[in-house]
Amino acid sequence: MKHLALEPCERRAAMYDAVRTRPEGLAGAVGGGPRNLLDKNKMPGPQTTLLVVDDEPELRGLLAEYFGRQGFAVQTAGDAATARSLVAKALPALAILDINMPGENGLALARWLREAHPAVGIVMLTTASEAVDRIVGLELGADDYVPKPFELRELLARVRAVLRRLQEGQGGAAEGAAAPATTRVAFGACRLDLEQRKLFSPDGAEVEITAAEFDLLALFARHPNRPLNRDQIMEQAHNRGWDVFDRSIDLRIMRLRRKIERNPDKPEVIKTVRNVGYVYIPA
Repeated sequence: MKHLALEPCERRAAMYDAVRTRPEGLAGAVGGGPRNLLDKNKMPGPQTTLLVVDDEPELRGLLAEYFGRQGFAVQTAGDAATARSLVAKALPALAILDINMPGENGLALARWLREAHPAVGIVMLTTASEAVDRIVGLELGADDYVPKPFELRELLARVRAVLRRLQEGQGGAAEGAAAPATTRVAFGACRLDLEQRKLFSPDGAEVEITAAEFDLLALFARHPNRPLNRDQIMEQAHNRGWDVFDRSIDLRIMRLRRKIERNPDKPEVIKTVRNVGYVYIPA
């Protein structure tokens, strides 16, 4: 077979990488050969650690090698128990979780991660037939999801985008500890602090939101009373395109309504505009 001449990483990539028809072939897609994906201008710091949790040894090995080539430190686990043990020893910046695993699945692990370590980014790996699981994953607070089979370049881009949002949030919180009131935007009875990247309830308590949810609220804050379609939201808030089967925006809107609306079933702050998208109505 022709692919037997490729390096081990590239042979394994043939199962998951969707770029096999491109002229540069697997070598260029995965990182060996003439088009190495190692982008020195976008490399994370040496302490940026990823946790890959998947019960397939081949995929774990592939992702560990691929992300290692991109400058990440990568830890791998074949089950949730091992993942919890690794997290207890060293907290990763982001976890890539497969939903379908024997025993405790990726959804349960995502719930635990979000509750115990809210600063950790979460990217879920799903299959095309798992629409319900994708919905539940986003409901639990996952920052993004990537359907299998996936292209390694796309997964890398999604991981970097989530890490970038998390880093921006940490920087904003440090710089905005004494942020003036003018940086706060009303979303119903809640207030969004654009400097600290935090949402506060009427009594001043912090309302937990993910980095993706903050980006969505910040986008609405920049465009009050202006209907935004799903293409605009995905491109401006999440740096990726939208397709007709993508429910992630609708799910995040639903989650945000539960946090900011007096009656989520009859929204007054973020309203649906039929055949268009959504509009933010300031108080």
